[in-house]
Amino acid sequence: MSEEVRLSQFSHGGGCSCKLRPEELSEILRYLPHFSDPNVLVGTENRDDAAVYRLDNEKALVCTTDFFTPIVDDPYDFGRIAATNALSDIYAMGARPLMALNLVGFPARELPMEILGKIIEGGASAVQEAGAALLGGHSIDDKEPKYGLAVVGLINPNHILTNSGAQEGDVLILTKPLGTGIIANGIKKGLATAEEIAVATKMMSTLNKSASEVFVKHREKVHALTDVTGFGLFGHLTEIVTGSELCATIKSNSIPMMEGAIRLSNEGLIPGGTRANLKSVQEHTSFFDGLEDNELRQLQLADAQTSGGLLACVAPEVAPQIVSELQEIGAPAAAVIGTMVKGDPEIRVFN
Repeated sequence: MSEEVRLSQFSHGGGCSCKLRPEELSEILRYLPHFSDPNVLVGTENRDDAAVYRLDNEKALVCTTDFFTPIVDDPYDFGRIAATNALSDIYAMGARPLMALNLVGFPARELPMEILGKIIEGGASAVQEAGAALLGGHSIDDKEPKYGLAVVGLINPNHILTNSGAQEGDVLILTKPLGTGIIANGIKKGLATAEEIAVATKMMSTLNKSASEVFVKHREKVHALTDVTGFGLFGHLTEIVTGSELCATIKSNSIPMMEGAIRLSNEGLIPGGTRANLKSVQEHTSFFDGLEDNELRQLQLADAQTSGGLLACVAPEVAPQIVSELQEIGAPAAAVIGTMVKGDPEIRVFN
């Protein structure tokens, strides 16, 4: 790619942080008609990671779509990250991806088509690694490059993992460190180091396939599962606590974060999406042990993620085994970050 082209400069939202806020989504979703079809197992009312439609007693389709503007400058890496991010919703339901379609917006008169070719090549590499088929798609001429996938997966309708089934006493496990939103902001401003970019790129382009397979193996003891993306750890955990009508107690020091994100945030490079995340969860989140006045740490924990890890609520008796298996497969993290307890649906964060 020509050195004059920096794809991240085309991004106005910083990857997944450009998502509509939960309250904005709620306003839009009220215009959708209600479907009474008994085969719709997971729909818009669930605020889950993907839709699920039952075909018969043994098979259900899991469908999702996701796309965004460039988060890194390398087109191949951008394509792979965007595809990995879209596939993640399938894994967050405990399903297996079957096929995908490209979603493309590209300024064909401003950028060489070679760049788009590299983006699609990167996306195809992720789909191939997932064991799915990439079968075409749709493109438009757009002033901002955009890329992502529509993905269809398969699951047994009795084995669906949602984000609303957590039980009292469950242990919270996170499979990737936080910080991609902050580092993406550093990339856009030209302040992230080559090493920081490499670490974040590897993290965002790592499929959640193997981690999902660990949770699926123990699905009888995995009561809730989601992935951490644009709404950040607190945003997605809020969906778990409200859907499960429980309280989550979190240990700040147990939450892994990339060193580059710590450095850049200490220097004030906090993206707008991360600030919006923290503001949107204030009603459901309380801080203790000196964190009440530590806005920087609050923002770090609320960072808007792109292609983040899985967040699972698992029974305490299987938590050590699951952590061990995640470590064995080389998951980026296998962090026990908190517990689900009886109480009002909120997040309580301790040092």
